[in-house]
Amino acid sequence: MSSRKLVFLKSFDKSFKKFVKGNYVLQENIEKTLRLMEADVFAPTLKAHKLSGKLLGLIACSCGYDCRIIFSIEKHSGHEVILLIDIGTHDEIY
Repeated sequence: MSSRKLVFLKSFDKSFKKFVKGNYVLQENIEKTLRLMEADVFAPTLKAHKLSGKLLGLIACSCGYDCRIIFSIEKHSGHEVILLIDIGTHDEIY
């Protein structure tokens, strides 16, 4: 599987800062997940799955017990990129 570049949308950055709020262990776990996503977004440990309903067309993956990342895979300049859209607990983002 070829690696894809991560693209951080402002909505993701804002949610990320609010979500980790000084919790450095959580922040490190999320950063580890992001590195894995960049290497192989469909690695089994990420549990990536397509969404339906109001989030149809987007994908979610797990980055810990109650942490989800919402993203999409898009083509830009002939390369696939991972657009990071949102992060939060299951209840916050669904």
